[in-house]
Amino acid sequence: MKVFTKHLLIGTIGLLSLTAPANAQEYPAKPIRIIVGFAAGGGNDVIARAFGQKLSESLGQPVIVENKPGGGAIVATDYVAKAAPDGYTLLMSASGISVNPVLYDKLPYAVDDFVAVSQITSFPLIMIVSANSPIKSVSELVTYAKANPDRTNYAISSATFQLVTELFKQKTGAPMQVIPYKSANESVLAVVSEQVTTTIADAGPVLPQIKGGTVRALAVATSKRIDDLPDVPTLKEAGADVEAVLWSGILVPKGTPPAIVKKLEGEFMRIAKLPDVIAKLKPLGIDTIGNSSEEFAKIISSETERWGAVAKTANIKVQQQ
Repeated sequence: MKVFTKHLLIGTIGLLSLTAPANAQEYPAKPIRIIVGFAAGGGNDVIARAFGQKLSESLGQPVIVENKPGGGAIVATDYVAKAAPDGYTLLMSASGISVNPVLYDKLPYAVDDFVAVSQITSFPLIMIVSANSPIKSVSELVTYAKANPDRTNYAISSATFQLVTELFKQKTGAPMQVIPYKSANESVLAVVSEQVTTTIADAGPVLPQIKGGTVRALAVATSKRIDDLPDVPTLKEAGADVEAVLWSGILVPKGTPPAIVKKLEGEFMRIAKLPDVIAKLKPLGIDTIGNSSEEFAKIISSETERWGAVAKTANIKVQQQ
């Protein structure tokens, strides 16, 4: 009886060792869901659908994009954090994964509840004023703000944009009051109508206004000038030591098998380099990236530390409802 038990255990272990790799190789065996924390039609939704279509073609399974907007993407992020770690529920995360932990006293999830897969896109940020504004440069904006602290303000559509602008204020000493709006489009239109002095927003809603002549670009927050605005200096070139971009990336719940993470990492890195994906997103002011899991994890960690310091200095905190 003892001999039979021994042989049974050995046989079971051998069977498990054979089936585990096979299961990993069989992934995916059912549809994959990409959860987006923003409404349909927005930039992150468009990105998720562009990448999801290519992922479906490659893996031979449907890839379904589900929009779960609410709470600065907290609703969607929490949903994925509690999902089964099997590679079938992915989070399309924006920069908020780094920003929210430093702004909210309490979150229903932690950054450690996720494994980074790949940063897939980035969004250049542009500082603008109304085309009718007398301000022609960053230095003139700083001078104007210091001379008119009660009349100088800036528009934001999320806490992320507020942190970027507060960093600008900390680096330049320019006093400006924050005016919140519900969307990036609204914050840009507030500049067009001269309700506010300036805003720093992503290229999607800004570029059409620049090309239409309703706003003036003072600087871009990227490390180098962007192709769409070759004559517009970076903030560093303009004398403000500020560099910031927004980004989107894919994360999965902690505990997802490494082989599945590796497979997804390779797929998203590959898709980010496809010419038709690049061509689809470029007109929206979106650059494709496709870096590694390790590189993306380092970005999330460093950005959390960086924006935490900015928020502390500016005394910015949001109470979770």
